[in-house]
Amino acid sequence: MNTPFDEEPHHVKPRRFAGLRASFLTGIVVIAPVSLTIWLFWSVVGWVDSFVLPLVPHQFRPEQYIGINLRGVGVIFLLVFTILVGWIAKGIIGRSLIQYAEGLVDRMPVVRSVYSGIKQISETVFAQTERSFEQACLIQYPRRGIWAIGFVSTTAKGEIADKAETGGRLMSVFVPTTPNPTSGFLLYFPEEDVIILDMTVEDAAKLVISAGLVYPNDKQKSDE
Repeated sequence: MNTPFDEEPHHVKPRRFAGLRASFLTGIVVIAPVSLTIWLFWSVVGWVDSFVLPLVPHQFRPEQYIGINLRGVGVIFLLVFTILVGWIAKGIIGRSLIQYAEGLVDRMPVVRSVYSGIKQISETVFAQTERSFEQACLIQYPRRGIWAIGFVSTTAKGEIADKAETGGRLMSVFVPTTPNPTSGFLLYFPEEDVIILDMTVEDAAKLVISAGLVYPNDKQKSDE
């Protein structure tokens, strides 16, 4: 029988601290992604504003009329300017100007190399062409028995397809690194060695970035 003067059992305090610790960690898991996303978005918008607004004439800035500097105005100006440039570039006059400007750049040795590299990266990342990854696959790399996730780009063509010692078609597969999927290896596999996955490219990228911790939703839930 315990009296009012008896001490509380020692096992109660550790349980209380364990509960507080679990709640604290749960709060971090909930707050951290939201706060970091907001901070990153806010910082990027501010960086764009600081770069674009000095190029905008004062009479077109909203702060001249409402008295405050609204964050995000530079982003709007950049979007409008980019759409306008793209619309002009699709026309005959725009294409002629671009060809003329690229002809001038080709005459500059150092600038030509930098421009061509940036152009190829931009076309690869932003342009919606058939070169974009459309399928995720599973291949054995760096040796048989070890499996890796890859992204099928195209079928090998030209000199690579002609000189490769294989009887069938070759598939060009990009094997990304973890946790940075923008770097990796371009490998060529026989078509029969490439296993196409049902998961989307986005789900496969999440799997690579998370180092195998985030798996896409499979069909097991519907079968249960």
